[in-house]
Amino acid sequence: MKGLENIYKRIKDSSDKFLGYPLAKDFTFSEFAPFLDLCINNVGDPEAKSTLTIDTKEVEKKCISFFADILSTTVNDVWGYVTNGGTEGNLYGLYLARECYPDAVVYYSESTHYSVKKNLHLLNMRNIVVRSQENGEIDYEDLEQILTIHRDKPAVFFLNVGTTMTEAVDDLEKIKTIIKKYAIKDYYIHCDAAFLGTIAPFVEPKPKFDFSEGVDSISISGHKFIGGPIPCGIVMCKRAHRNRVANSISYVGTLDTTITGSRNGLTPLFLWSFIEKHGKDGLKRRVCESQELAAYTERKLNEIGVNAWRNKEALTVVFDKPSKKVCEKYQLASEEAIAHIICVPGIKKERIDSLLFDLENEKKEKENLVLLEV
Repeated sequence: MKGLENIYKRIKDSSDKFLGYPLAKDFTFSEFAPFLDLCINNVGDPEAKSTLTIDTKEVEKKCISFFADILSTTVNDVWGYVTNGGTEGNLYGLYLARECYPDAVVYYSESTHYSVKKNLHLLNMRNIVVRSQENGEIDYEDLEQILTIHRDKPAVFFLNVGTTMTEAVDDLEKIKTIIKKYAIKDYYIHCDAAFLGTIAPFVEPKPKFDFSEGVDSISISGHKFIGGPIPCGIVMCKRAHRNRVANSISYVGTLDTTITGSRNGLTPLFLWSFIEKHGKDGLKRRVCESQELAAYTERKLNEIGVNAWRNKEALTVVFDKPSKKVCEKYQLASEEAIAHIICVPGIKKERIDSLLFDLENEKKEKENLVLLEV
């Protein structure tokens, strides 16, 4: 069909060009094409069988076990499932937090992903936005001041492990210190590790954000650093939290523990295929290669006179927002006066060099224009 060919060409061309979004490009899942002729429905809890058996739940459980391992725990202590993406994972974490503490106050920074405000509205949870530092990390002094006013209420800490624009990581140790200082007994910690969940476990020194640090739930995106044709993710939580919300559904003969009920059975296949091919060693190599490209990008931008920086070992390089023309050509995400490049797997150095060339030429054109005006 001519229309489909045109749609494919447009999307393929755009996929080759973007630099501003955390979506890996180096994947192929053509071997799974025959599955597109099947309806695969992972209905209900991944650990519970259903009367409907057109699922990939066994593969899904393997994925959860792998993520449990890299997040310093085992499936004996935590439970999880494959989601439609990070937003669903965050919604699930906040849902569990509400069930634990119905009258809690949720604290999150102004650099938190825009979807969290929507999730809080859906759940009707009381919340307070905390200031961010310049690098995107939560402002601990502001958080502490706010907590002193509301210390009589249970607290839900929604922490970022890689903010959207600057890849900042909220410091869990500092949060714990504040909790201890004000003797907060009832609290819940959720970590939004959408981008960094598959990266942070292989960074030295490793950020403190996983289950060994006592967090209650974690959300990770599967289509970002791993890559894939369909948005997906992983949400994991302490088993006690999952057990609190479990309900038995006779219609499908399984437990209802997830947000959507019927769930995509293709994405666990994609995730497990990647895990089998790459494993932990492959992920670590992938992280190192991406860090090297980010360091190169930051250095080269500064060399041509563009103010650029990144948080420690981040794959996100922040720089002064260029012209609309450059932003559109390279599909750069921007906010106020800054833009960023995210050095995900699949981005070639040649593509970075092309951007550098355009930025340098644009800079020279501006300088020449100033000279002409003088």
